Amino acid sequence: MRLPRLPTVTLAAVGIAAALASLAPSAPAAAAGARPAAEARPATVTARWPGGVQARGADLVNAATGQRLWSRGANTERPIASITKVMTALVVIRAGDLSRPIRISADVVSYVRQRGGSTAGLRAGDILTARQLLEGLLLPSGCDAALALAGAYGPGWRAFVRKMNATARALGMRNTHFANFDGLPWPTEYTTYSSPRDLITLGLAAMRLPAFRAIVGQRAHYVAATAQHRTYFWRNTNQLLGFYAGAFGIKTGFTHGAGYSLLFEAERHGRTLIGIVLDSSATSRAASFADAARMLNWGFASRAARPAA
Repeated sequence: MRLPRLPTVTLAAVGIAAALASLAPSAPAAAAGARPAAEARPATVTARWPGGVQARGADLVNAATGQRLWSRGANTERPIASITKVMTALVVIRAGDLSRPIRISADVVSYVRQRGGSTAGLRAGDILTARQLLEGLLLPSGCDAALALAGAYGPGWRAFVRKMNATARALGMRNTHFANFDGLPWPTEYTTYSSPRDLITLGLAAMRLPAFRAIVGQRAHYVAATAQHRTYFWRNTNQLLGFYAGAFGIKTGFTHGAGYSLLFEAERHGRTLIGIVLDSSATSRAASFADAARMLNWGFASRAARPAA
């Protein structure tokens, strides 16, 4: 069954920066390419939960201790869109051999044209390494890169998806199922799903991998042309990077059914928090970043952990 093309939604970075600046007055938004400003240590707050969070599902955890600070619908299953690609990357990196060459087939290129969704702009006939394709998977959220990796590491995408589900079970992700490698809504929106708590588990596992951590912390990546492939330049879809001081990962997601979602991690004053927001908005890309900033501001300013809501 052919699904309609997902529309491309754009938002000027200045709009996101302004939204985050309003939430973090002590850390002004940085201009594109600039380092985020340092901020003073926040005062302790007494609120039992972060105010103004729109996301239907959310979780915030101390990454070092596993202490849960706040959650909403922590075990509720929801579509997760391109956050699926965190598991795709995890399976590939654990398999190793990231220098292996992978030829981009015409089927990979046509897949994105037929299904819609985000793309790394891969060209048929190019030969890229698995590591380079991971950059194209995680920064511009390339569905074409996801298919190329799944085909190579399955081998075949169906075998690869079985590996994704086996990995989820091994990690204890009990409210998770993957129907594909990229989170696009096929055959239906709800065949790939997870819960906030499970996605925190996935995020923690992925961020322990140096290769993964190095990729998702970049705001952009350039691949120079060679005899085997053209030039590629990929920007990170995670606009929290550079606009929220201390943010260094990890992955965005959007479909109409999933809404704008974000798996994120940040460090301040020696404390690292990891969080997830699912379905912050169906229409506003900035909403997921604003939700994340609200949760992080609250978490960093709270000395005592609160029980899950």
